Amino acid sequence: MAQMGRPGLSAVQKAELWARWKNGQSLSEIGRALGKHAASIHGVVAMRGGIVPVQRRRSRLALTLAEREEISRGIAANLSVREIASTIGKAASTVSRELNRHGGRGHYRAADADGRAWKQARRPKTCKLAINDRLRRFVASKLSLDWSPEQISGGLKLRFPEDDVMRLSHETIYRSLFIQARGVLKKELMAHLRIRRMMRRSKFATTEGQPRGQIIDAVSIRERPAEVEDRAVPGHWEGDLITGSNNTHIATLVERQSRFTMLVKIKGKDTASVVSALSRQVRKLPIELRQSLTWDRGSELAHHKLFTVATEVQVYFCDPQSPWQRGTNENTNGLLRQYFPKGTNLSGYSQSDLNKVARRLNERPRKTLGFHTPADKLAASVASIG
Repeated sequence: MAQMGRPGLSAVQKAELWARWKNGQSLSEIGRALGKHAASIHGVVAMRGGIVPVQRRRSRLALTLAEREEISRGIAANLSVREIASTIGKAASTVSRELNRHGGRGHYRAADADGRAWKQARRPKTCKLAINDRLRRFVASKLSLDWSPEQISGGLKLRFPEDDVMRLSHETIYRSLFIQARGVLKKELMAHLRIRRMMRRSKFATTEGQPRGQIIDAVSIRERPAEVEDRAVPGHWEGDLITGSNNTHIATLVERQSRFTMLVKIKGKDTASVVSALSRQVRKLPIELRQSLTWDRGSELAHHKLFTVATEVQVYFCDPQSPWQRGTNENTNGLLRQYFPKGTNLSGYSQSDLNKVARRLNERPRKTLGFHTPADKLAASVASIG
């Protein structure tokens, strides 16, 4: 099995990630821009509940890198602490503490000292909810009554007009809910929010250009030929995505007549990634097994026309919220959970790994096939056509 895990992101990449997230880009869009899997992006964003970190700034009282380099040059010139302090316009005690913190005169290096000071200066501000039990209980009780964070913030002002300690912005409440590492509000309280997202999205996030729920020029399942419905001929497929942890996915294709299954590794849930991966897989099939594909209304197949051009396979779309119209695929996805339990990170599986799982499923006898295997059934169907 391929090794699981997310490739790391540098500080520069993380800064770009958050800038793009703040501007409303999707996980897949950010992943493509950074050359990373969408799961890598999801891992970073989810850790902070989708809330952009506050940009750190140096205190105006802290020594700058340029001042530390002056200190280093002063040491090299064998100047005294007072002489060095005079050069940079600081108190002698400031220079003395700087040297004591970072190795003394014999080991002081400006760049190392600057980096160490920046790292040590990280002092996260304690959340008011973590230190004020009364405030935390009030907020939790109102959330459980389905009050919004903004209503709670306004209610505090009316309930405690003279008590500045009992003040809290709605943003602080959201942060305490979505950044669970704070550990001040139970995750279960998120279920009381009107919009039950697991992460906060940018106010600039939009689905414009992403035809969700309305696929352009979609052909309804109701126009599908009768031969598809009665499983009279092979080559008609049903498809869907299996979802794992950290926004990872696998595409599944099931042939209706034989129940033969193919699993397809995809880079992300965006339509470009899904259509590209499906097209490569389907083009490997004999032409007689490329008749039609039935999919749900997910935007991952918004580029269905490109798929049809690449494969000559007509795509039909189910009615909204009608998974039973792809019953064969739904049942197969249930069987696949034996190999991919819910919560599994699917990014670690290679296409070779997926082929092994598909082969295992295709070589198992099926009651609906009279205890023949899907592989045998498909082979017999193809032979009869030839």
